[in-house]
Amino acid sequence: MSHAPKGLVPPLLVLLLAACSASSATTTAGKDGPVDAVRVAMPVDSPAPPATRAKDAKGAWAETPDGARFGYPGEAPLLSLECHQGALVVTRNVAAPIGAAALFALQGSGYILRLPVDATAVPGRQGYVWQGAIPADDRRLTLFKAKFVGTLPGGGHIEVPASAVPGALVRRCAGT
Repeated sequence: MSHAPKGLVPPLLVLLLAACSASSATTTAGKDGPVDAVRVAMPVDSPAPPATRAKDAKGAWAETPDGARFGYPGEAPLLSLECHQGALVVTRNVAAPIGAAALFALQGSGYILRLPVDATAVPGRQGYVWQGAIPADDRRLTLFKAKFVGTLPGGGHIEVPASAVPGALVRRCAGT
């Protein structure tokens, strides 16, 4: 039986110790915490959890240099609209799986629009979001002038209040 020279640790032992130290990031809470609570260290590069919005927070539309967006103060927009060459580009800003396609169901003002959307990479952002386009003169876009709801598989449900901002964008984009 051979032994490692004094002061040297065998490579297998080093690997086992490394594995143990990686799992030691979880510890049970002491007398200051709840019984059987487990504290887990967050990796340095993981994003912070989303902010919890107040129950009475009101989402609102805002004009942007290239369109309009809907969201809550201090948060990323939930829905963005842009005019591009006579088409209204609709972006639902939730994560989309690479290569995925879906129908974004929008309902309001007596219209139902099932907008085909694809997982799309947006410059300056990580990951993919849902994005689709529709001719700006499509009469169903009237739904953006009033309160509407939208549902997207894997993207959840969104309720959007009435505002003149998206309607004005649609009119400008359609050239009317």
